[in-house]
Amino acid sequence: MATYSSIAHNFTPPSATTSTQVGAGAMTLLKTVTADDSSDVNFKDGSNDVVMDSTYKTYIFEYIEAHPVTDNVEFRFQGNASGASGFNETMTTTIFRAQNDEGGTDTNLLYNPAGDQANGTGFQMITQTNAGNANDESSSGEMFLFNPSSTTFVKHFISRLNTTWSGNGTFEKYAAGYINNTAAVTRIQFKMNAGTIDSGLIKLYGIKDS
Repeated sequence: MATYSSIAHNFTPPSATTSTQVGAGAMTLLKTVTADDSSDVNFKDGSNDVVMDSTYKTYIFEYIEAHPVTDNVEFRFQGNASGASGFNETMTTTIFRAQNDEGGTDTNLLYNPAGDQANGTGFQMITQTNAGNANDESSSGEMFLFNPSSTTFVKHFISRLNTTWSGNGTFEKYAAGYINNTAAVTRIQFKMNAGTIDSGLIKLYGIKDS
């Protein structure tokens, strides 16, 4: 079961030089969820002190050492529009990865069409398929979700995540796309495609546009 902590602090990032420093306004930590053998981790606007409305134009989810119970799995996400349920919003996405093993013999940079969706309704892959569950293996990264409260535009996202794979190496995975819905998106769920999230943190930040 995931455990929650309330709003922790505000801080103003330095001048923007990387993706994690974008935004003209202050970056505000809104929620920290600690996974503990959790089937999923949910962020729902108005529930458990979560804010995911017009207060912020940009939301950032940070995943820190997400460790699966099951070996060779994927870390995924989906959303719900306001008033919807089922986590089956339509998405169009693209995904690619860079990889290298500890022996330096299995290296690649490639597009991953198996992880794409073309107006699909499934959970979107944001790690490589074979994320490892050994004691020293986990996944860490971040996802930007842009203006989810808009009722005019689709909802763009960008995810970047590094995974220790079960074959003793690293995958850096890049996923991006949009939730193809002009209704406000008010809920995001993260989970593995099999088994539970043994441990890890997922943090939600908001960035104001001024």
